[in-house]
Amino acid sequence: MNNKKEMLGTAPIGKLLFSLALPTVVAQLINMLYNIVDRIYIGHIHAVGDLALTGVGVCMPLIMIVSAFAALVSSGGAPRASIFMGQKDIDSANRTLGACFGLQIIVSLILTVVLLVWNRELLLAFGASENTIEYASEYMSIYAVGTVFVQLTLGMNAFITAQGFTKVSMVSVIVGAVTNIILDPILIYGLEMGVRGAAIATVISQALSCFWIISFLRSKRSILRLEPKNFIPYPKIVLPCIALGTATFIMQASESVISICFNSSLLKYGGDIAVGAMTILTSVMQFALLPSQGIAQGAQPILSFNYGAKNVGRVKQTYKILLKTCLIYSVTVWAAVMLFPSAFVSIFTPDAPLIAFASKALRIYFSGMVFFGIQIACQMTFVSLGQALSSVTVAVVRKFVLLLPLIYVMPSIISDRAVGVYFAEPVADILAVTFTAILFAFQFKKALKKIEL
Repeated sequence: MNNKKEMLGTAPIGKLLFSLALPTVVAQLINMLYNIVDRIYIGHIHAVGDLALTGVGVCMPLIMIVSAFAALVSSGGAPRASIFMGQKDIDSANRTLGACFGLQIIVSLILTVVLLVWNRELLLAFGASENTIEYASEYMSIYAVGTVFVQLTLGMNAFITAQGFTKVSMVSVIVGAVTNIILDPILIYGLEMGVRGAAIATVISQALSCFWIISFLRSKRSILRLEPKNFIPYPKIVLPCIALGTATFIMQASESVISICFNSSLLKYGGDIAVGAMTILTSVMQFALLPSQGIAQGAQPILSFNYGAKNVGRVKQTYKILLKTCLIYSVTVWAAVMLFPSAFVSIFTPDAPLIAFASKALRIYFSGMVFFGIQIACQMTFVSLGQALSSVTVAVVRKFVLLLPLIYVMPSIISDRAVGVYFAEPVADILAVTFTAILFAFQFKKALKKIEL
């Protein structure tokens, strides 16, 4: 246990970041398989695969909201626990872990009720059509039952990563993902359960991951211990966590709002094929971003621990390495998508017209990603250093100030209105990266001066 804490404060940054980031990247990629594998199998269901895929795609805004509420608590709680560890205040770190666990249970119960009672109405509002609503409702009704497992898996795994146990957090994801990959073809095709089978496989998989994570946090291997006496979510403990996690919540929850706007606009200008293409585009984007997000999450415990320990040099060095790595990755992925768009699209559908349409749209959608590594590195550093206001600001600017209006502005500028909708993403990305870089240049210096005194 002491070796793990000493490692965060003394080990060479490059080697340490690689050792923490690699398992986190693997975990992020595998975690995405929960949704990606579902979509691949669903897209290949005989005769109805294209409609079923579009229906499940409409569920994504609701799934994003569930994930966002987990992030609201954990993405602020985990860095705060790391900072307490750096300050050698393990009691406060343990109380933070326990209170966040209790709050996530409460949030999970509320979300489950909402999704079970109003899922059909919400899905219709989120862009489901008469042709796709039955597939969407079937999937979401079953997925809702497993909300508590999703919440705790995503939320508590962040506290394992925050301690530097990234290999353990990777295994917790692998347990669920392997289960999901095995169950999907059995339930979807073997038992002919279709979309319902995909949802059941996901719920079972998340439940196994959840039990694995809780078992570790209750064990002696963990630096932080999940104890019932700390489960009460006292406001003085959870409110600072929520404040810090609000940026990540906005980034993830706003995806649902953005999806509604994208889907409704595309349904209007391009029909079901345009909405189906958007499902593929967002799937590729999520999968492409995960490695850089995993690298950033690997850097979080290093940044937070050393910030708490007032080690300015290690904080600066960690950020520089994080920025270079994320930027190199974003440029590489951008180039791959520009050169081979159909290779990415064909993973999700065998339908030739959809492949042709989505391939053109993918190039447009990804055109602003070339420098997006800057956004990810700066955003994670804001969160890791406890800079709640700055992290919230960049999240709000990107999603609500830029992207949301552009979804409606761009179709009036570009003659092909469906293409105009797709162009909203790269324009917003380029402007957001510029704003974030300027803000970060000022706020990072201020944050470091606080611990230099």
